Amino acid sequence: MTRRSKEPVERDTQLARLVLALRSQGVTDPAVLASIEKTPRDLFTPDLFKERSWEDSALPIACGQTISQPFIVGLMTQALTLEPRARVLEIGTGSGYQTAVLSRLSRLVYTVERYRTLMRAAEARFDALQITNVITKFGDGFLGWADQAPFDRILVTAAAPEEPTVLLQQLKPSGVLVAPIGKGPVQQLCRYAGNGEGGFKVDVLCEVRFVPLLEGVAKEL
Repeated sequence: MTRRSKEPVERDTQLARLVLALRSQGVTDPAVLASIEKTPRDLFTPDLFKERSWEDSALPIACGQTISQPFIVGLMTQALTLEPRARVLEIGTGSGYQTAVLSRLSRLVYTVERYRTLMRAAEARFDALQITNVITKFGDGFLGWADQAPFDRILVTAAAPEEPTVLLQQLKPSGVLVAPIGKGPVQQLCRYAGNGEGGFKVDVLCEVRFVPLLEGVAKEL
């Protein structure tokens, strides 16, 4: 057996171990686990870290950002309680990995990224995977995407310093928003569930570490 023929077997083994680890940590939604299984994380990981693609850990990507730990991706996706017809807003495209997981569970994913370099790289990955239900925007995540609101679900993949009022205003009355909240190095992962009357039930899921959500768009050389 050649090295090339071994690689898919090793990859499948590592993926199976990852999924079992996620399940043991509380990511039990079959649809979420299936989406993670079908999304090749190594495609979203920089070459320097390819061998660590299937580890349950966050990894560095370009522009000082990260590709999130698979457990956190699974937990946040599960917390959204997605439905197949959902329109989802994602703040912080990053590598596009979380976006790709969401795309398999919803009708449309609108994703906003402040780094043009990251956005273009993510778009290329979506094309390679023939993902056609993702709409990208280079812009300020603090502002959301008002022209396409309201959304059924909103996911924020960077730490908002405080309750994201502007984004909550772009959520349907019975929608769900999941975001890390806090100014320090450790934040609280919060789930906002609309009560249908303009209010929200807020649950803290766990402590997390995310890069901060920054205003404006990045100036890149």
